[in-house]
Amino acid sequence: MRRYRLAVNSTPPPHLDDLRSAPLPLSVPANEDPRAATRAALLALVQLDEDSAQRAQLREQLVRANLPLVQHLARRFANRGEPLDDLTQVGTIGLLKAIDRFAPERGVEFSTYATPTIVGEIKRHFRDRGWSIRVPRRLQEMRLSLGTATSELTQQLGRSPTVAEIADWMQVSQDVVLEGLESANAYATVSLDAQDFPSEGDGLSMVDTLGQIDHELGNVEYRESLRPLLAELDPRDRQILVLRFFHGCTQSQIAAEIGMSQMHVSRLLSRTLARLRAGLSQD
Repeated sequence: MRRYRLAVNSTPPPHLDDLRSAPLPLSVPANEDPRAATRAALLALVQLDEDSAQRAQLREQLVRANLPLVQHLARRFANRGEPLDDLTQVGTIGLLKAIDRFAPERGVEFSTYATPTIVGEIKRHFRDRGWSIRVPRRLQEMRLSLGTATSELTQQLGRSPTVAEIADWMQVSQDVVLEGLESANAYATVSLDAQDFPSEGDGLSMVDTLGQIDHELGNVEYRESLRPLLAELDPRDRQILVLRFFHGCTQSQIAAEIGMSQMHVSRLLSRTLARLRAGLSQD
């Protein structure tokens, strides 16, 4: 019997929504064992020409039938910051690889064969795409080893281990440990638009908590220097300053408010400003 194999990447994995809504291309009796149906479909798959429409239908049916397995395995990684649907999509790629590589004649249960392939695909996703900055593979693997070493030593010592202790446990130099720790900063960065505790309502995003340039900071010294000088002013002069510079009133509006001519307001304002400038220059 000649076996045809479809290249793994020749057909993109079907989208989850398509899989959920598409009708089952080949009917399976409701009382039939799903594992038996899968074995039958896999046996039929290897006998079909790789370009046939029926092979594509069988392949899709196998994906749909085993999608719960992919979702179950994807949930193991759901606490790593990736949406479950995205992880399921990645796992589906592993499922397709398992379908294309599976040899029914070996007598192994398909789910047993497919599980490590699906899990491996998800782990590869985190390893290769979780890095915001590309780092050498040895440093990616070093990060995993550092995590194991740190966890083991923390349990043994009852505290966080030092770099020297980690290096001794891993039998590498301290420089290698430091390089691995530094490269870990390139892993799993968070978007500035991501919200803190989104489940508790409308939380602040990280960008909302970042400091910004305060263009008024340079005026703080002037305000503090002006405070005692303003306290020494005549109440009327102080009122004119407040109306002019804090309320944005024109000289005509100030004159109407206080009950004097606009010309008089102009003279008082000029005199008060000159007095304040003189006081500041003396400091």
